[in-house]
Amino acid sequence: MKTKKQILFPKHQKVLEQLGENIKLARKRRGFTTIQVSERAGLDRKTLYRIEKGDPKVTLGAYFNVLRVLGLQDDFLKLAIDDEFGRKLQDLKLLGEK
Repeated sequence: MKTKKQILFPKHQKVLEQLGENIKLARKRRGFTTIQVSERAGLDRKTLYRIEKGDPKVTLGAYFNVLRVLGLQDDFLKLAIDDEFGRKLQDLKLLGEK
């Protein structure tokens, strides 16, 4: 089965690039080398390099493992936690029901 090519708009790619840069800075602040982090995360060093560049083709699990090695795994729980738009939609629906 052929998979559909994912489209990522430039402004959304910038978000991933910022995440990659944040991961790279966190690694450097801790004084970890790319070899140390990639080995501890069970990744190839090239994959870590791609993560630090914000490559959208790298799996979410690989991103998580790098964050885990850096002690930032709880940051994953912050993703999509503040669903302001969803709450507004829900409130509109609730207000419409009488």
